[in-house]
Amino acid sequence: MVFLLTLGGEDMELTTQDYLKKALLDTQERVRDFQNYSQEIDDEEIRDCFKRFAENEGMQASEIQRLITKKLGQ
Repeated sequence: MVFLLTLGGEDMELTTQDYLKKALLDTQERVRDFQNYSQEIDDEEIRDCFKRFAENEGMQASEIQRLITKKLGQ
């Protein structure tokens, strides 16, 4: 299934490769965000929660990267 993304009035088809790469970038950004949050929070329980979130997102990023390598050879 291919979806269209509209940018500036022009339709652009998104491929599986596009979705995987976007998912990887989005997930990597969430890793960085949660890591940054954990460094700024004084409350230990919340800080640890954000650290766990960063680790979980990191595992997802690794899985997406594995799929990109396997399926797209990149």
